[in-house]
Amino acid sequence: MGKSDGFLEYKRSLAPKRPVQERLKDYKEITKPLLTEEINKQGARCMDCGVPFCHAMGCPIYNLIPEWNDAVYRGLWHDAFERLSLTNNLPEVTGRVCPAPCEAACTMAINEAPVTIEQIELSIIEKAFAEGWVKPQPPAKETGKKIAIVGSGPAGLSAAQQLRRMGHSVTLYEKSSKIGGLLRFGIPDFKLEKSVLDRRMEQMRAEGVRFETNVEVGVTITAEELKMKFDAVLLTMGAGTPRDLQVPGRELSGVHYAMEFLTLSNKAVSGEIKQDAIISAKGKTVLVIGGGDTGSDCVGTSNRQGAKKVCQFEILPKPRDWKEPWNPSWPNWPLILRTSTSHEEGCERDWAITTKKITGKEGKVHEVHCARVEWTRDAVTGQYSMKEIPGSEFVLQADLVLLAMGFVHVEHSKLLTDLGVQYDARGNIQTNGNFMSTVPGVFGAGDTVRGASLVVWAISQGRQAAQAMDAFLKS
Repeated sequence: MGKSDGFLEYKRSLAPKRPVQERLKDYKEITKPLLTEEINKQGARCMDCGVPFCHAMGCPIYNLIPEWNDAVYRGLWHDAFERLSLTNNLPEVTGRVCPAPCEAACTMAINEAPVTIEQIELSIIEKAFAEGWVKPQPPAKETGKKIAIVGSGPAGLSAAQQLRRMGHSVTLYEKSSKIGGLLRFGIPDFKLEKSVLDRRMEQMRAEGVRFETNVEVGVTITAEELKMKFDAVLLTMGAGTPRDLQVPGRELSGVHYAMEFLTLSNKAVSGEIKQDAIISAKGKTVLVIGGGDTGSDCVGTSNRQGAKKVCQFEILPKPRDWKEPWNPSWPNWPLILRTSTSHEEGCERDWAITTKKITGKEGKVHEVHCARVEWTRDAVTGQYSMKEIPGSEFVLQADLVLLAMGFVHVEHSKLLTDLGVQYDARGNIQTNGNFMSTVPGVFGAGDTVRGASLVVWAISQGRQAAQAMDAFLKS
């Protein structure tokens, strides 16, 4: 695959980023595309490794990575696009926001920098859109079966497109004002501009997918009506219940879930609401509690809003620093310290910190009382436990506290109660091996079933659920 000695001749090259002071003035995407010549070289680095771990272990949708890397190296861009389209409904999204477990599993990553798989993927799909290769693919014939999909995130979108191309009538319901779920309202534009979603929606509409927004299924349309109107239902609402901070002072003004903050910001950026309707970080000291991607998005958004200072605390211990280009845990995902583009823009980070209480003045948050913790592992069970370090308490002054501690499970809504689905031990929708819930004809996929996870896993499960539903409807 690629050039036989390309991995020796060429070094890994990443897309350039706009300067910090420039990008802090807007919400446009941070990275710039690599030139075609450079992308060709990056494709050439893909070696004939025999067993492509990037495809077999690193990618939940089993992208044909070596094949489209080779095609890019040879300048066969349309061939590369065709191979990419076989496995991924949203490569323009995964090419921007996926953490790229495929690169961690790249055979090169044993002792060298991996192939820039994500950047090549993005380059392929962007060229395909530019050349007009991304066209509607309506079904050759109709099956007469009607399917409802609840939730328009990556799982719902992928399933909708697959099912429609199989010939089924597909209606996708979204409770928000626009299609896209957390792709639209949870991820800031500086990582994923929403025009990227809009052009994919145009293709899907042309294929015949029906989008219904501002519909709270279970209320606007009841569960009983849903079952009567459709032959099958797919639940892809995501893991919408955020993990809360159960400490005194949680109720103070200025303490918000991360998604409250990000959703309003994204709506303001798109012009859907006015700037005075957002939760503003301007001129404030912001504390983000939670060290994941959502927390990082809060950091970047706060800086763009003009925060005076941004801090980010994580309860887990600091991951190890890793400066080498290769993966110390190959082919598995390495637990190493990562610095996002948002962190580069200004943020004080700290680890192994627990929040004990929040105090305020006149009903507004003023101080966050914290302590340092240490983690120990039981030699017998292998389980980790946490304990507070005596005398380590400290206080941080903060005007805005954003809770980005992850999500626990799907929202246990009226719809799910009325449908009568059962939950697993973690509170997610319980399904069998074919994505069907405990209610015949009602399926689930993505974070709704798996719990909060990656976009690429949601796409994978959406596609698999579509296959399972098609088989069910034909049985």
